[in-house]
Amino acid sequence: MMEYDRGYMADTPMLEVRDLTKQYKGFLLDKVSFTLPKGFIMGYVGPNGAGKSTTLGLITKTHRADAGEVLLDGKRYEEDPVSYKEKIGYVSSVSYFRPTMNIKDAVLLLRQFYPTFSKEKFYHYVKAWDLPEKKKFSAFSTGMMVKLMFAAVLSRETRLLILDEATNGLDILFREEILKLLQQYIEDGEHSVLFATHILDDLEQIADYIVMVEDGRVLLQDTKEALTESYILVKGDESLLAGGNRDGYLLGVKRSAYGFSALIKADNAALLPAGTVMEKPDVSQIMSYLMKGHEKLDIN
Repeated sequence: MMEYDRGYMADTPMLEVRDLTKQYKGFLLDKVSFTLPKGFIMGYVGPNGAGKSTTLGLITKTHRADAGEVLLDGKRYEEDPVSYKEKIGYVSSVSYFRPTMNIKDAVLLLRQFYPTFSKEKFYHYVKAWDLPEKKKFSAFSTGMMVKLMFAAVLSRETRLLILDEATNGLDILFREEILKLLQQYIEDGEHSVLFATHILDDLEQIADYIVMVEDGRVLLQDTKEALTESYILVKGDESLLAGGNRDGYLLGVKRSAYGFSALIKADNAALLPAGTVMEKPDVSQIMSYLMKGHEKLDIN
């Protein structure tokens, strides 16, 4: 589990996921647990079908868990369903607005369901992002719909933003703008972001924590800084692999015509033979190698 070494331990976490379990035909989300403190951004990563969207659906209560629980700011959904849902802003690459609606219709809907919705804030984003006010949403591009959903959640008094592949379909400039908005969102230490994505470059820029899932299980979770300090990317000639990987310290070995590359725990650096090239990996490289060789990963 993650070690928290800053001064927020006495505070109630923004989000606690405890042994969350959901069985579908052919898939099991298996006792997923993690904690997101207030004032931080967590990257929730894994391959397609790993269980990311299932987890988010259980947190937002669009699906019901078979076991486990979720606490939002220390409270369960059953204690105050209205407040629980009001505190969450959810954005995905799939729109929850009907295609026959337009901006005016969206305002009426949002005002009806969310007491803290601000029409003024909403139109600020609509105009800033050049969203056409009279067009039906069926005529919106994917990027325009994602902008619309960001406008909707940023116009409410939420405490937790949950993003499910939300930067898909966005151009680079707008993605950078969104990342800045997310950093501003958490600045006061009372808001948090749970960001499920496969665009790991985004997480390199803004994530404080990384939780990695595969096949419905948490493979690792740690601060981004600790994660990148815990592993070393090694490269070398095939001859350095003589005798195989009997000690099991090479993770996700990849071979090419030029040699091999692999990931190792930083503590195992002394085991490497002379001539091995060592580099500090980034988050995307760590994810790539661990998902290839996670059977050798020591999960704590």
